[in-house]
Amino acid sequence: MNLETNRCKLRALKACDRQGVLRVYQDEQVRRYLGGPVEEALIKRLIKRLDEPDEGRFAAVIEKRTGSFIGTVSIALHHDQINDEVSYQLLPEWWGKGYGKEVVSAVIKYAFQNLHLMKIVAETQAANTRSCHLLESVGMKKETTIERFGEQQIIYAIKNNN
Repeated sequence: MNLETNRCKLRALKACDRQGVLRVYQDEQVRRYLGGPVEEALIKRLIKRLDEPDEGRFAAVIEKRTGSFIGTVSIALHHDQINDEVSYQLLPEWWGKGYGKEVVSAVIKYAFQNLHLMKIVAETQAANTRSCHLLESVGMKKETTIERFGEQQIIYAIKNNN
């Protein structure tokens, strides 16, 4: 996935992103609603996969002005094994500045136009009100609630109108 937004470049993950990916998966704030920081052994396996082809569905988010790694975004199969899910993890210093909305909007558009998906979902804990607000701000609607990982989750969805 190679995209540009007003302020970001979304590009395939590269070896140079290893430190940023490590930060994302170990940051307490980022992982608060995602089950907590990931064990280093698992992160190393994830990082090793950076060198494997991913069909353009995983991307590093790079801030254009500074070249800083600010997080990751992906479109991958959801837990339901039916729908494709947009997921994002941005480092806390980039929160509250509109980057998440900018990136998620671009990825949804890409998924509909380039991957020809008809529906995209996103799952977030109900307690993660910032993420709920972001998903609603990009046009996603609450579809259902479930309990997963011992927490109330909201499944959001958006359909391709083309």
